[in-house]
Amino acid sequence: MMRTKTLILTAVLGAASVAAAVAQSVYSVNAVGFVNKTVKAGQFALLANPLNLPDNTLAAVLPDVPVNTKVYEYDAATGAFSIYTKRATGWTGTGAATAKLNPGEAFFIQNVGTADFNVTFVGEVPQGTLTTPIAQGFSLIASQVPQAGTIQTQLGLPAQTNDKAYLFVDGNYQIFTRRASSWTGGTGEPAVGVADGFFYQAVAAGTWTRSFSVNQ
Repeated sequence: MMRTKTLILTAVLGAASVAAAVAQSVYSVNAVGFVNKTVKAGQFALLANPLNLPDNTLAAVLPDVPVNTKVYEYDAATGAFSIYTKRATGWTGTGAATAKLNPGEAFFIQNVGTADFNVTFVGEVPQGTLTTPIAQGFSLIASQVPQAGTIQTQLGLPAQTNDKAYLFVDGNYQIFTRRASSWTGGTGEPAVGVADGFFYQAVAAGTWTRSFSVNQ
């Protein structure tokens, strides 16, 4: 219980709306806050939106990234990426106006500039029964909640024998394979940080389902 609350505070600590609610003695099951992630100059990062907005469109989730930033959204059905580019007037690219970055769906973001920048995710912590589809073959996925941990034991991913996880670290992939009783290819079971995405290669389609509450 304490560990879960500590991890969730990564997202909710300092949220003005939470402080205001407490001051007025108005209590809610909703937890609202923010998560910051740094994208290094000239590099890609594999991220995921861990908080819900009323509308998780590309423009709503990433309103303030620098001009010329690119986002690559993967389609598991076709194996292709949709590429969106931030311009001074907004996001461009086929489908950019309706593209969504929902919790559980990871994406690549490219910093084409010469200085690091921060991505700030803002919204509500997803709660209740949360489901993320896993395609047979490759999917680009993430935890739906702002929690760090090992993907199977702590975050509840239903890994099957011979599934593979590809973590993107400093521009390279670390590849882990699920065996009958353990993970191989790294230093144990793969672990991700808050708002980190990863490629997952599943031997069969499935669903990543969690029941989650910030009060757990």
